[in-house]
Amino acid sequence: MADTQETSTLAEGDIDMEGGEENPLELEGEDEDGAAIPPTQDPEEDAKPAIGNPQTRFLDYLRSPMIELNIGSGDNAAIISAHRAILTQSPYFAERLTDGVSSADEPDEDLDAMGCFLQYQYTGEYFPRRLANQPDGLEHDPSVPAIDSTGDQLLKHAKVYTLAEKLGMPELQSLAHSKIHRINSTAIGEIAYARYVYSHSSLDDVTIRKPVAAFWATRSHVLRHEAEAEFKSMCLEYPQFGFDVLSLVLDAREKRQREREDVGGPHGTPASGKGRKRMRPSVNI
Repeated sequence: MADTQETSTLAEGDIDMEGGEENPLELEGEDEDGAAIPPTQDPEEDAKPAIGNPQTRFLDYLRSPMIELNIGSGDNAAIISAHRAILTQSPYFAERLTDGVSSADEPDEDLDAMGCFLQYQYTGEYFPRRLANQPDGLEHDPSVPAIDSTGDQLLKHAKVYTLAEKLGMPELQSLAHSKIHRINSTAIGEIAYARYVYSHSSLDDVTIRKPVAAFWATRSHVLRHEAEAEFKSMCLEYPQFGFDVLSLVLDAREKRQREREDVGGPHGTPASGKGRKRMRPSVNI
């Protein structure tokens, strides 16, 4: 997959679906008659077992109240429901869904991304799953083309990534990021993805931004001709993107220069602090 972005620097291990034996409960001492006192159980905490563990007692989830989520707005609005104990695994929802709250409005969120979040919360993965026996490492999706020419497949996981960041779910964020780097796409698709990243991520989020800039820094001499107008538009619309790409290109050039100097000596290298003369056009006086 020549056009696939560089491997993520985040942890990309598969979700561990093998649970060990539960630790025995620790006792809280003895009562006045010498009988062991069992630990105090918090009903809310008891309804929040670890996600991805096959020993999870789903009845604990099912006993928690249903919460109505109003996703999107206008023609894209939809109402979905999920168990409170599932949602409050997220620090974001744990803060919002205080006692007595039975619904939450999320007008700016993508329905598919929210569905992926809930699928992950209930099962420990979301479609398409990561599979070791697939060429690109992802479960086959017959509804999408093998090569992402529009960026839709990249954007699917990018939206899950940004949603997971908002919800305070770093494991889901890491999983989504790992799937981004398993998509085979075209220059047009990569530009669409780059535009989303630079419009929906913070300036200091090098985890998702740096691979985008590195992808174009190492391949722009070829790929920009496939999407030259889009590449130019992207650079003008997001100057930080152009700066990040240029910085990586210049860093690579300086590295090559240092390597040549290490082999052939520093001849021709300008002394530190001295300026460079600029070439000037001839002027007839």
